[in-house]
Amino acid sequence: MFSKAIVRTPCQSMIEGITTANLGKPDYHKALAQHADYIEALIECGLQVTILPADEKFPDSTFVEDTALLTPHCAIITNPGAASRKGEVTSMIPVVEQFYDRVEFIDAPGTVEAGDIMMVGDHYYIGLSARTNEIGAMQMITFLEKHGMSGSIVSLSEVLHLKTGLGYLENNKLLACGEFLNKPEFATFSILEVDRDESYAANSLWINNRVLVPAGFPKTLALINKAGYQTREVNVSEFQKIDGGLSCLSLRF
Repeated sequence: MFSKAIVRTPCQSMIEGITTANLGKPDYHKALAQHADYIEALIECGLQVTILPADEKFPDSTFVEDTALLTPHCAIITNPGAASRKGEVTSMIPVVEQFYDRVEFIDAPGTVEAGDIMMVGDHYYIGLSARTNEIGAMQMITFLEKHGMSGSIVSLSEVLHLKTGLGYLENNKLLACGEFLNKPEFATFSILEVDRDESYAANSLWINNRVLVPAGFPKTLALINKAGYQTREVNVSEFQKIDGGLSCLSLRF
């Protein structure tokens, strides 16, 4: 169960954020309204939310998940793989240190973005992607083991981040699509298969027995409801335009 979350208000420069989506530029004012509703959804899930101010120096800085891994036993500050995002961690360090006494750091040439990391109990699956390399993943595993947890590597070939195509919904249920449907690493999970035409909704977010689902994906919403979960739709269309999903917008701990 989670009790807290950290988010960062979108900056006006988000319209220049990194993207491969080909969905056009986001509407900044619409994004602000969507972000406010996202915060309300986190509060509805029982979280105390720390809201950080916008940082115009970094267009993608609203995607705070990539800057740190916050575990029950320690915090690990990442080293983002995208050059334009590396400076985002600097302002996040003092924020994290307000909540954690034990803070570790990924060092170059290792790169990690925490959108590539999925927590299942005390085990963390780490995707090797264009943003997370093997050196960074092995550093992450070393820190996890130091603090009594474990980690393993998953190779990616189709998606930006591991959690682009996966969402762990607890109770051994894994929302998955595309390349993740037949990976041996996930063979023991009960797979809820997301249709390829709704692949964006694989990044749904379990928080305290409720699942946040991106709005506009009715088949995935029905799939999660049928599996017995309480759901809450959140419209994040403007963040989808810059390769961001529900999990990307917060650090939950």
